[in-house]
Amino acid sequence: MTLLVAAKIVWAAGCIGWYVIRLPFERKVKRERVIDARDRLRELVLLSCSTLGLGIVPLLWATSPAFDGANYPYSPVQFALGTLTFLFSLWLFRRTHRDLGKNWSVTLEIKDAHKLITGGVYRHVRHPMYSAFFLWALAQLILIPNWIAGPAGLIGFGILYAFRIGREEKMMLDTFGDEYRAYSARTARLIPGVY
Repeated sequence: MTLLVAAKIVWAAGCIGWYVIRLPFERKVKRERVIDARDRLRELVLLSCSTLGLGIVPLLWATSPAFDGANYPYSPVQFALGTLTFLFSLWLFRRTHRDLGKNWSVTLEIKDAHKLITGGVYRHVRHPMYSAFFLWALAQLILIPNWIAGPAGLIGFGILYAFRIGREEKMMLDTFGDEYRAYSARTARLIPGVY
C-alpha cells in the first residue's frame, strides 16, 4: 500500500469516526424541545460551506482524479503527524459531545432545559467543539498532499466559524447573561490561554 492510499484510508476512517461519534447524540437531542433557534437559512449555508471543505472536496480528491494536478510530494512524517492530529481531533470531538450531553445541537439552538456547561473540556475553552473541527481541518491540511483538497477544510470550516461565533456568543449572553460573561472572562474561545 502506498503512503497516498494510506492517507486516503485514514481520512475516510476519520470521517466515519466523526459520524459514529455524533450519531447517538443526534438521536438523543431530537427529543429535546427547542426554545430559541436562530438564522436557520444562514446556518444551512454555513454548514454547507463546512461540509464542502471537510467532506466533499477531500472526497473528490480521494475517489477521483479531479484534483490530481494539485498534488505535491508527500512524506511519512506528514502522514504520521496528520494521523495523530486527526486522532486527537476525534478524541476532543467525542469529549465535547459527552460534556455537552443534551445541550448539544448542530445549529444555533437553546433547549428548554439548557444549561451552561463549564466543566470538562469546557473548563479550558468556551468552544472546544470548534477547536475539534479546526483540528480536523488541520489534520486534513497535513494528511492530504494536495493544494486544493488539503486546505479546503480550513477554508470551509473557517467560513462557518467566522460568520457564526459572534452570533453564538450573543445567544449565550442573551440566555445566560452574567453567568456567561463571567465564564467568558476566565476562558479562551478555542485555544487554552491563547485565544
